[in-house]
Amino acid sequence: MPVWQESLLLLGLAIVLALVVKTFLVQAFYIPSGSMEPGLEINDRILVQKVSYWGSGGPERGDIVVFEDPGAWLSQAESSGPTNLLTDAMSRIGLYPTGGHLVKRVIGVAGDTIECCDEDGRLLVNGEPLDSSGFTLNDDRCDGPMLSTCQWNAGPVPDGMVFVMGDHRDDSADSSYRLRCGGRKGEPCDDSDAFVPVELVVGKVFARVWPASRFDILQRPEAFEALED
Repeated sequence: MPVWQESLLLLGLAIVLALVVKTFLVQAFYIPSGSMEPGLEINDRILVQKVSYWGSGGPERGDIVVFEDPGAWLSQAESSGPTNLLTDAMSRIGLYPTGGHLVKRVIGVAGDTIECCDEDGRLLVNGEPLDSSGFTLNDDRCDGPMLSTCQWNAGPVPDGMVFVMGDHRDDSADSSYRLRCGGRKGEPCDDSDAFVPVELVVGKVFARVWPASRFDILQRPEAFEALED
């Protein structure tokens, strides 16, 4: 077989392998905004594993997940993908990070209630305080990032849904952003648009791979272990 034919065959096999990996195992994404700072910064490249939620397992509290837009959640910056034909073609076969998705952290799963906040400005998940000081960026006095009030509540989270928030609490258009609240303590909020269907979750972020100086295998914060049933 001529060398050029061998080269084409190897290239074809590489493309098929890349497509299989992207479809079933791992996919690369990039971070388009600062909503997940300090852990994930703008233009970071991340890897998402798709096998984590196969079978009966679903997203857990504390997981960083990538998901498809549930409906007008994406900003213009976040909705933009590869900017030229080459990067677009590479992204389709898994050789270039994909855009057009959202990256947030799961705060509540089915059955959970989430409330902001206790006297120390901490979220309450099922009435238990969540100490998020080790992984969030928050300039306000409470975890009410995009709301004009620190008094909000959501849940119980419906079956097949999750409640997600960005780690940069003051700059994340997330589930809490879509709550419609009156602002008085104890008054129920309208949370009908706040949840993300699990079926839209692509997978769990497990590694930050670029820039190389920031390479890290990402773990679920220990603070979420205190919330285990």
